[in-house]
Amino acid sequence: MLNDRSSILSLLETRRSGRPRDLVAPGPDPAELRRILAAAMRTPDHGKLHPWRFVRVRGDQREAFAALLQRAYRIDNSNPGRLEIDAHERFAHQAPELIVALSSPTPDHKIPVWEQELSCGAACMNLCLAAHALGYAAGWVTGWAAYSDAVLAAFGKPPERIAGFIFLGTPGAPLEERLRPNPGEVVSDWPGLVTERS
Repeated sequence: MLNDRSSILSLLETRRSGRPRDLVAPGPDPAELRRILAAAMRTPDHGKLHPWRFVRVRGDQREAFAALLQRAYRIDNSNPGRLEIDAHERFAHQAPELIVALSSPTPDHKIPVWEQELSCGAACMNLCLAAHALGYAAGWVTGWAAYSDAVLAAFGKPPERIAGFIFLGTPGAPLEERLRPNPGEVVSDWPGLVTERS
């Protein structure tokens, strides 16, 4: 069991995000994708509300997704330039698999929406870790499209929000290590209760 625990810790220590544009085939096959999504759902979920949803955009739907992005972008940018148009086209077609993650809270519930949103973030992280465990990389991104009402309308409706676009595939370039915070910057001991002195 110790070796298994060591392997799990090693998995956590070696996870890296992949740039979606650098993720290439092969991506997860249907059985692997089901397994990745099942792992994503094994996340802390106070109240058992499953306040998240995952929508797969299949390969044969990427052209329609690109058209959606173009329409949505033109709502606030009536005359986009060629570079913007090309960027949306590339975004829609990158990586073999695309999962749109939705925060799907239950409002007016005893479990605060903030806790439900945290659960959604944890589910997304589990998805990324599961992909890594199977030898793939994940790129979890947002950008303007995650905050577009028109894009959201294609996947859900308020109070849902797009938590991100999670691209999955095989790294086509070495995954870069980024600077991580020094533990001293983000970890501290509680100093205890501070009492006022008269």
